[in-house]
Amino acid sequence: MIISDTHSHIYLQEFDDDRDETVQRAKDAGVRRMFLPNVDSDTINRLHSVCDTYPGYMFAMMGIHPGSVDENYKNQLKAFDDNISSRNYVAVGEIGLDKHWDTTFVEQQKTVFEYQLAASIELGLPVSIHSRDAFADIVGCLKKFDKHKLRGIFHCFTLPIDDAKIIFSLGDFYLGIGGPVTYKNAKFPTRLAEVPLEKIVCETDCPYLPPVPHRGERNESAYLVHIVQKLSEIYGVAQDELCSTIEQNCDNVFFDNRG
Repeated sequence: MIISDTHSHIYLQEFDDDRDETVQRAKDAGVRRMFLPNVDSDTINRLHSVCDTYPGYMFAMMGIHPGSVDENYKNQLKAFDDNISSRNYVAVGEIGLDKHWDTTFVEQQKTVFEYQLAASIELGLPVSIHSRDAFADIVGCLKKFDKHKLRGIFHCFTLPIDDAKIIFSLGDFYLGIGGPVTYKNAKFPTRLAEVPLEKIVCETDCPYLPPVPHRGERNESAYLVHIVQKLSEIYGVAQDELCSTIEQNCDNVFFDNRG
């Protein structure tokens, strides 16, 4: 297996005690790259430090997560602006909308999301989109932009497959498939094969959303093996062939040098 983790938070404190060992396990499992989305102004230094420790293996994104948007959102956007040109980020992320826990600042979330979408277009970068209980609002925001200039990944895709068609109509988007694809009660995997494999990438979202058989544990990139196994079953494709296609998809997202 040779595969990339397109969404890892390995820079968070959950890995402070054994980050080197976690990275080695990932490499031993066939994980050739990790792509790290930022959370907010408080995580930027951590993100930079970890990526600098593993050059050529970890690649940074810059973004403000919707869960970090509140009445002080302008301070978060200033941190975004101050950093987005400070180094060669491979994407703008993690950005989007989240109405799962609280909708108090949903309008501010939209403002921050659209600001970062505009920045991604200006910079010629893909986006990593977080959408939780907010798909209609996400679509509304994306429709304000030229679909020919929007591209990236819908992170942690677990929506009905018919929604994938809507996503693909809004730009050059791929679906990030992670641990939930292995969950017994998940509904979206039953029709996932209707989505072309050429529109799929793999992710862990570690330390969150561990796949079966590691539910209840801290997630890590080495567990991509379980996601690959499940996708191989769904698509009826050998794992090596599946990984080859998905790695090309990953390159198309992050390294197509558009802009």
